Amino acid sequence: MGKVWILAATATKSSGSSTILLLGFVVLLGLLYFVMIRPQRNRQRQAMQMQREIVPGMRVRTTAGMYATVTSVEGQDVVLEIAPGVEVRYMRRAIMEVVSDGSGMGFDTPSEDISNPAEDAPETHNETEDDAATG
Repeated sequence: MGKVWILAATATKSSGSSTILLLGFVVLLGLLYFVMIRPQRNRQRQAMQMQREIVPGMRVRTTAGMYATVTSVEGQDVVLEIAPGVEVRYMRRAIMEVVSDGSGMGFDTPSEDISNPAEDAPETHNETEDDAATG
């Protein structure tokens, strides 16, 4: 009879620990949902809304990192002008973000004359350096 009593006590303890294990697993899944899954769904929803609202004239950046101006929207495709007179067709999903006019990569900005400071410096001749190098 002593053996039966020990087996009953062991069975009671294991069911209690399995309940705690199951509760821990449920809490872990809930935490995973609120930390990873829910924010990702919100980002996807915002990206889809932004892609639906694309109109010609907007400056955009593609998922490949190319900056362009939307020239036309045709169903699920958009035609992007990447340089004056150069147009390419992309899927609407390939647009990552709409870029404001001032933050694009050089859109409509006047080119500045960038000179090399070494070219602007006057040439000096130092005889001691030349003598040391040759001899």
